[in-house]
Amino acid sequence: MKTIDQATAFGSVNGWPLTWLRMEGTLVFILSILLYAHTGTAWWRFIALLLVPDAALAGYWLGARWGAILYNVAHSYVGPAVLAGVAVAGSHSAWIPYVLIWTAHIGMDRGLGYGLKYFGAFQETHLGLLGKRREV
Repeated sequence: MKTIDQATAFGSVNGWPLTWLRMEGTLVFILSILLYAHTGTAWWRFIALLLVPDAALAGYWLGARWGAILYNVAHSYVGPAVLAGVAVAGSHSAWIPYVLIWTAHIGMDRGLGYGLKYFGAFQETHLGLLGKRREV
């Protein structure tokens, strides 16, 4: 059997750019935690809500395509950026801790190598294959 090269199989990143993207995710995670500390919001809320975006994994019950779509919506910086914009524009500063929890989750996932999903399978991400290399 032949092993599929992660970089050519479905357009994932490898080498130095992969390391850079994972460091970037880790930095977002750390920065989100530091900024959250300045909001004065209780830490139990941060801990209780940190994994909430993973509820989007339930989309995989509907198939790989829907699972990937819902996962990517919940794990893209677009959502927290929009929420932050609405919070700032509407003077809803109480929403900012939720933005920081959301960005912390995304950064944590990216730092661990969990990238945005392709439609083929959960393991196929823009940061490479999760787990062992797939053989064909």
